[in-house]
Amino acid sequence: MNQAVIDLRDVEFAWTRAGTPVLSLEHLYVGKGERLFLKGPSGSGKSTLLNLLGGVTVARRGSVTVLGEDLGTLSASARDRFRAEHVGYIFQLFNLVPYLSVLDNVLLPLRFSATRREHVRTRGGARAEAGRLITQLGLGAALLDRPATDLSVGQQQRVAAARALIGGPELVVADEPTSALDADTRALFIRLLMDECASQGATLVFVSHDASLEPLFDRGLALNDLNRSRRGPRVDA
Repeated sequence: MNQAVIDLRDVEFAWTRAGTPVLSLEHLYVGKGERLFLKGPSGSGKSTLLNLLGGVTVARRGSVTVLGEDLGTLSASARDRFRAEHVGYIFQLFNLVPYLSVLDNVLLPLRFSATRREHVRTRGGARAEAGRLITQLGLGAALLDRPATDLSVGQQQRVAAARALIGGPELVVADEPTSALDADTRALFIRLLMDECASQGATLVFVSHDASLEPLFDRGLALNDLNRSRRGPRVDA
């Protein structure tokens, strides 16, 4: 079996100590370099799972191990540091800082991670690496000094991807990043994202409700099937 990047076992999460679980997973394993498509409608537990993987929240029961680190054993500040060092996020609404340039948006993660700063230093420096990523993702490096607010939705999406990838994080998580795009643009973006993840040796977890994208990935999982808290009562024959 490939080296684990994500390994969740007997995980249960509820918003209160005695509350009904909103997420209950027996096991979820993602290997190094894998490109996983995780599908599920609203309310299936996608956001909860992503928060657990990033250490934003902590499971009530079970273990959430990411890159060999059991996140449940870390303090809140240590989980924040871990996320900044090792995980790149592409958010559904991109979350670009509107008053910053494209370049400053892409470089933002480097402010919080010495590991990622060192990675770009070995690749010719921060601006050079930002320009390379922007170009690889289908944009011209001439956009680097433009305000983020000048860009189209599709351009903003690729800037958000470059920001997630800068500094070579081992895990990239994409949360519904193509929901505002047409079918052709979605497929092109995913191929570009996968190529860049492969070149950096990053594992990709892509979360979406759009099941038509699943064939583009190594493996697909339905969160409704994994999440025991969302299953109906068992009926024995």
